[in-house]
Amino acid sequence: MADHHLPGHPPVPLTVRRSARARRISLRISQLDGRVTLTMPNGVPERHALEFAAEKEDWIRSHLDARQSNEMVDIGSTLPVEGVARHVEVGTGRNVVLSEQTLAVPGNSAPRRLERFLKELARDRLAAASDLYSARLGQSYARLSIRDTRSRWGSCSAQGGLMYSWRLILAPPPILQYVAAHEVAHLVEMNHSQAFWNLVEEIHGPYREQRQWLRDEGASLHRYRFDG
Repeated sequence: MADHHLPGHPPVPLTVRRSARARRISLRISQLDGRVTLTMPNGVPERHALEFAAEKEDWIRSHLDARQSNEMVDIGSTLPVEGVARHVEVGTGRNVVLSEQTLAVPGNSAPRRLERFLKELARDRLAAASDLYSARLGQSYARLSIRDTRSRWGSCSAQGGLMYSWRLILAPPPILQYVAAHEVAHLVEMNHSQAFWNLVEEIHGPYREQRQWLRDEGASLHRYRFDG
């Protein structure tokens, strides 16, 4: 795997990788972080992939421009929690309070306190969903961890450890529940075979709408920053 740049203002980083399974040069822009990856067959000169990217420059830049820019979250911001837009306001007392329309954050360092609150809420919701689906599956998991991953929404280790992105708490509840069912199903099927998808549907029900939502809207969950 090699890193290059598409010239221009600004230059666009390119990742070039080879694949024995590739039959032609392909280009992909990650919906999560905007990374541009060129995949090429073994034996094809690297310059051909770079020439292909140059031919697609207008398309690449238009897609990158369309991606939403980062938004720093603080008092006065609007932030989705469980898919509902909430206005962040100054709170009283000692705890962050979530209501139908607001997030009341007391004290200083509102972004950091809000981030901690959201991580705790995500852990509670994901633990409940994981418990539900693992019970339906009849298979227990070993542990559950929450991270801020950009490459995946969740994972399941061979040892039965579940990991989730805490940003799922920003999405509508059915999205979080689908991801939990997806990862729990990996406790039995460590692959994405038809048997795996049948298992997801067995413990969750229809999932294609939620899966498509993540493809279309998932990148927007990463635009919110709490490190201002």
